[in-house]
Amino acid sequence: MIAVISGSNRKENNSLKLARHVAGLYRAMDEEVALLDLNLLPEGSLHPQGYGEKPEALQSDFIDPVLASDGLHIVVPEYNGSFPGVLKYFIDLLPFPESFDCRPVAFIGHSGGYYGALRSVEQLQMVFAYRNAYLFNRRVFIPLVSKVFDSEGNLKDEDLRSRLALQAGKFQAFARAIKTLV
Repeated sequence: MIAVISGSNRKENNSLKLARHVAGLYRAMDEEVALLDLNLLPEGSLHPQGYGEKPEALQSDFIDPVLASDGLHIVVPEYNGSFPGVLKYFIDLLPFPESFDCRPVAFIGHSGGYYGALRSVEQLQMVFAYRNAYLFNRRVFIPLVSKVFDSEGNLKDEDLRSRLALQAGKFQAFARAIKTLV
């Protein structure tokens, strides 16, 4: 199972649109998918006591899918030269070390600017490497993200759809290969 994480909690964010597309790619490859939308983190998750006893919905809807996954596919925007604070907080809420230790992770970065969240992805790679994840280096960067969707929120760029499909196919193979090793 691949857990696709939409790395923003802004209402109607582009990360979620992209994450839904990527989840659909995996489903088309007969892969089980858990789509984790940080906008749906349960009440109480973002309070200091969240570091201790977790709300049941956080455990069942977010933490358990991460722990059960064969790989994580992170879709992250660039906010103020980095990744969103809610994504860092979510990472901090996950159990250590088992959440990322020896778990494959792929990245899609997007931004409103010209660099496609290069900074966000590079910073996240450091966090995941520190936690002993296996980084999948076929990243996809999407600059000027507001221009890649049609009026219904679907990807209109065939090249981008192809790059995302290639990444998902290769990441699925990577995650399966890693699973046989650990």
